[in-house]
Amino acid sequence: MKYLVYISTASHLLNEDELLEILQTSRKNNEENNLTGMLLYGEGVFIQVLEGEEDALAKTYHSIERDDRHRSILKMTEGTITERNFPDWRMGFKSTNADDLATFDTYINPRTPGFLGHEKSNAVIGMLKTFANNNRMSV
Repeated sequence: MKYLVYISTASHLLNEDELLEILQTSRKNNEENNLTGMLLYGEGVFIQVLEGEEDALAKTYHSIERDDRHRSILKMTEGTITERNFPDWRMGFKSTNADDLATFDTYINPRTPGFLGHEKSNAVIGMLKTFANNNRMSV
C-alpha cells in the first residue's frame, strides 16, 4: 500500500459550498477506489494525504493534478505503508489556518524557503495525524 501528501494553492478563495462539493466528490471517488485520507484547507492552500493501492492512488493523483480549482501542486512526500494511518476516513476534512497548524512541533510552514528539504519533512504524516487527533474534523 502507498501514501502521498501534496500541497497546492487554490485558484481562488473557496466558499463553503465549493468546499462541500469537493468533499462530497472526494468521498464518493475515494470509496469507489478504496482510498482513505485527509484534506486540510485554509487561507487558499490545500494539504492532502491519500493512502491506498498504488494504481488507484496514481489514478486519483493524476486526476487531482488536472483539477483547475488549484495550481502549483507540490508532492511533499510519498512512500509505502503496511497499514493505513486514516483507515476509517474516506476523506477527513478541516478548514483551518496556519496558526492552528503551527501549534504542532512537526509543522513546517510552506512559506519557509526550502521547506520541502527541511529536516522535519519525514514527519509530514506525523503532523497530519497529530492534527487529526487533536481537532474535530468532518469524516
